[in-house]
Formats: sequence, structure tokens, C-alpha cells
Amino acid sequence: RTPTGLSPEYVNFNLQSGKGQDMSIPGDAPQNLLRPEAAEAVWHMWYYTGDHKYRQWGHEMFLPFLKYSKVKFGFSAISDVRKKTAPKRDTQESFWLGETLKYFYLIFAPRNTVNLEEFVLNTEA
Repeated sequence: RTPTGLSPEYVNFNLQSGKGQDMSIPGDAPQNLLRPEAAEAVWHMWYYTGDHKYRQWGHEMFLPFLKYSKVKFGFSAISDVRKKTAPKRDTQESFWLGETLKYFYLIFAPRNTVNLEEFVLNTEA
């Protein structure tokens, strides 16, 4: 629900607020650093349920990266997802390639591409 469609670093949940005001972006968290956690969660939901809505969600999540983060030689972190003219940070963290794009790939790959009964995915040092 940001102007860019990209998620911020984190949000605050406002459980007592009215419709449309249930989340807010704190002043210290408007950036998107290309983190993998949301794509990873969507892939796990796709993997375990086979429900195609998760592929649709993955597609909807990926398009804003193409629109706002894509640069000549890769993808850039965004300083403020609340701005339609999202300022780029001129940085691309290694987890974008090693994790985020891996999960986007797996969302669109056949479900049997990786068997989680046989393999553990780990990119942490």
C-alpha cells in the first residue's frame, strides 16, 4: 500500500485504527533494501499449498522492483518507498541475488524444482 508498491524496512501495526490506517511506516524505515523475506514466505506458501494465488502475489511483488529498482547493471535499494519518484541508493546487497531472486525464481518454477524433504535452503554464513 505504498505509492511504489514496494515494502518498507518494517511497518507498525495500528490495531485500533480504522480501515486503511492499520499500518504505518515509521520515519526510520521508509527504505527497501531488496530483502528476501516476503518473497521467501510467498514461495513457501506456494510450495506447500499449490494455490496459484501465491504465484499471482509473487508477480505483483516483483513488478515494482522492475519499475522502481531496476538500474543499468542490476537493481538498487530504494531510499523512500513512500515517494513515487523513489530515490535510488546506488547499492545492491548480495542477498538480492543470493536469496531474493532465488525465491522469485522458485515461485514461478514447477513446485517439484526443490524437494524440502530432501534439501534445506540456507544462505546464512
